[in-house]
Amino acid sequence: MTVLPVLYWPDPRLSQVSTRASVDDGTLTLARDMLDTMYAAQGRGLAAPQVAHLTRLFVMDATWKTGPHTPEIFINPEIIWRSDETATGPEGCLSIPGPITDVTRASAIILRWTTPEGAIAAQKLTGFRAICAQHEIDHLDGILTLDHLSPEARATAEAQVRP
Repeated sequence: MTVLPVLYWPDPRLSQVSTRASVDDGTLTLARDMLDTMYAAQGRGLAAPQVAHLTRLFVMDATWKTGPHTPEIFINPEIIWRSDETATGPEGCLSIPGPITDVTRASAIILRWTTPEGAIAAQKLTGFRAICAQHEIDHLDGILTLDHLSPEARATAEAQVRP
């Protein structure tokens, strides 16, 4: 088990756009280490930029806190459809310890990605899985939950960040 150090805001790497990932042993090792890191930090998702790798990779386990572990690895994910229906709800971020902010996101998405085996997959995600995937893809695009807030709400959230 390898737990990687997590970057914290305002580290400038968190605002950079990630490049395409290769499907190779290095990426798969990173993904496994990211899962270990996510579980150790009590998170449900983790994007590679959060552990200082600017590559388009994220891991997620939307159910482990309320049921069995269902770890997922998404290489080069992209949202190819978003529902018009949205949901606004609280989101925390391992890279921004402290504040929980309300973010509006599509209620459903269709996500396409490369699997660890190198196959192309696509699936409709709804509920928490859709919200979590959108949050992690934001990280791949250099976007943080703070970036979704009004200037006033952002100032309040920034003041709540724990060192």
